[in-house]
Amino acid sequence: MAPYPNLERIGSPAELRALDRRELGTLADELRAFLIESVSKTGGHLSSNLGTVELTIALHHVFNTPYDRIVWDVGHQTYGHKVLTGRRLAMHGLRHWGGISGFPRRCESEYDTFGTAHSSTSISAALGMAVAARARKEDRHAIAVIGDGAMSAGMAFEALNNAGDMEDLNLLVILNDNEMSISPPVGALTKILARMLSGSTYNTARRMGEKVLGIAPPVAELARKVEEYAKGMISPGTLFEEFGFHYYGPIDGHDLDALIPTLQNLKKLTGPQFLHVITRKGQGYKLAEADPILYHGVSKFDHTAGIQTGKGGGKLTYTQVFGDWLCDIAKADPRIVGITPAMREGSGLVRFAHEYPERYFDVGIAEQHAVTFAAGLACEGFVPVVAIYSTFLQRAYDQLIHDVALQNLPVVFAIDRGGLVGADGATHHGAFDLSYLSCIPNMVVMAPADEDECRQMLYTATRHPGPTAVRYPRGSGKGVAPVAEMRALPIGKGALLRQGKRVALLAFGSLVEVACKVADTLDASVANMRFVKPLDETLIAQLAADHDLLVTLEENAVIGGAGSEVARVVDGLRTRPRVLRLGLPDRFIDHGDQAQLLASVGLDHDGILARIRQAQELDTQG
Repeated sequence: MAPYPNLERIGSPAELRALDRRELGTLADELRAFLIESVSKTGGHLSSNLGTVELTIALHHVFNTPYDRIVWDVGHQTYGHKVLTGRRLAMHGLRHWGGISGFPRRCESEYDTFGTAHSSTSISAALGMAVAARARKEDRHAIAVIGDGAMSAGMAFEALNNAGDMEDLNLLVILNDNEMSISPPVGALTKILARMLSGSTYNTARRMGEKVLGIAPPVAELARKVEEYAKGMISPGTLFEEFGFHYYGPIDGHDLDALIPTLQNLKKLTGPQFLHVITRKGQGYKLAEADPILYHGVSKFDHTAGIQTGKGGGKLTYTQVFGDWLCDIAKADPRIVGITPAMREGSGLVRFAHEYPERYFDVGIAEQHAVTFAAGLACEGFVPVVAIYSTFLQRAYDQLIHDVALQNLPVVFAIDRGGLVGADGATHHGAFDLSYLSCIPNMVVMAPADEDECRQMLYTATRHPGPTAVRYPRGSGKGVAPVAEMRALPIGKGALLRQGKRVALLAFGSLVEVACKVADTLDASVANMRFVKPLDETLIAQLAADHDLLVTLEENAVIGGAGSEVARVVDGLRTRPRVLRLGLPDRFIDHGDQAQLLASVGLDHDGILARIRQAQELDTQG
C-alpha cells in the first residue's frame, strides 16, 4: 500500500486536533487516496465514503470526540471515521470474517456511539444522547449526520418534531446532501432541496439580510421580518426552522475553510441547530463521480482501471430472476405495479423502471409507506409487487399485519436477501422473515429451491387472492434456467425429491441443495417443502410414518421458524418421530463470506451431517 505520511501520524482524533489547520487539506487528500486503495482490495461502500472525507475530518477536528457524540445515519459513510479513530491498520479486514464491520458498532470502538446500518435513526438517537447530557448537566454535544435520502423517512421527521420543542439542548443535525441515497433521489423533499441549490439567490438574500440587520435597531426588526418572508419565498429551508431548528447553509461540504469555522461557531450555540452541507458522492475519484451508483457498493477491483462492466456470463442471481419475471408478467398483466423503497438497483428493478415507468414507484426510504401504498393499490384492483430486502421489511411490520393481511389484500412481497447475506453482517441478514411472516393470518409464504421455482412462485403469488411472500436468498442458485412459460403451483404442496431410509430432511428454500448432498451420504429422504405457510401437512404425515427422524432445515432463526411449525404438525400425529430443527441460532450472526457464515452455524454439509449423527447416537443411547 502506498505511503500516507500525514495519515499515518493519526492514531486518534486527539492527534488530528493537534495538527496545524493548514495540514488538514493534505490529510484529506491522503485519506481519500487511502480509502480508494483500501476498499478496492476489500470491497465495500466507496462513493458515499469519498463524499464525507472533509466532513469527517472537520467534525473530529472541531468536536471533542468521543466525549462529544457523533451518530452517523446508516453508517455506510464511516470508513474515514474508522481510519481516524484508530482502525486504519484494521481496514484490510473490513467486512471480512473476523474483521471490522462496514458500519458503526458500539462494541468495536468508543467512537462508534450508536450502531447503525438501517436509515433515519440518527436524529432520534442523538436527541436521546442530548437529553441524557442535559439531565446530567454535562457540556456534551450530540451530532447527527443524516443524508438527504434518509431524510425521506418518517422517523427522521418524528425526531425533528420532538427535538424542535427543546430549546436547551446541545443538538446539531447535519444534513449531508449529495442528491443521492443509493438510487437516484425521489420525492418532494428532494425537489425542495434541489430548489435551494438552483442558484445563488438564497445565499445572496442571506448576505443581504446580514447587512440589513446591522443597521439601526428600530429598523432591524422590520428588516429581519422582511428577510424571513423573502427567504420563505425563495428557500424551503424555513421547513426546518418551522420545526424549531436554527437553520444554517447550505455550505460546501468539501471546503474545510467553510466547514471548520461554521462548526466552531455552531459549537458555541445551544438549542437545536441544523446545518445543511452539500457534498458529492465519489468526490475526488473521477470514475465514482461519473457513476456513483456503480461505485456505491463494490467488490474487489483495480482502482487504477476501475470496475469492469459488461462481462456477462455466469449463473443468474435470484434478483435478476425476479427482475426479468416482473417485466414478463407486467407485459401479460396490466394490473401489475412495481414498488421499491429506494432499492431500484439492489432489488432488480432497473429494467422494469425503464420499460414500465408509469407502473414503477420508488417511494424513497419509506418502508412503512411502501406497504400501505401497495395496500391502497390492491384495494382498487391492481396487483402491487413490493420488492424489498428481508431486513428492511421488518421496518413495516405493523403495516404488513394491519393494512395488508388483516384486510386480506392481494399484495405480493418479493423478499430479497433472505438468510445470511455475507459482508454486510447482522444488520442486513434476513434471519427472521420466515418467523415473522408465518405467524400472520392470511399470509402465504413460499421459499424457492432454485431459480425456475422462484419464477413460478412469483407467478403463483400474483394468482392468489390474498397476501403472499416469496422469499429468496442473495446471489445465485443452482443454475437452473427459468422456464419462460409461467405456471401456478398448488398452494401448500411440497415435493418429495429423494426416497431414503430412517431419516427425512425437510428443507426450505436455499437449503434444499445441501439437503440433497447430505441425503446422498446418509441414504435419507429429502422433501422440498416449498411452502412455509401453509405447510404440506399430508407430506409431513407421510414422512413421519416412514422415518425415525425428521430434520428441518431453514436459513432462518430456528426459534419460531418453519421447523417449529413442522414440530407442531408432528405433535398432532399418531406416529410422532423425533424432530430435529436446524436453522440459525439464537444470536446475531457476524459478517463474512456467506459460505463461512453457513459453516459457522452448522448449516453446511459437514455441520448438518454432524448434528444428524449426534441425534442418532442420542437416540441409540436412549
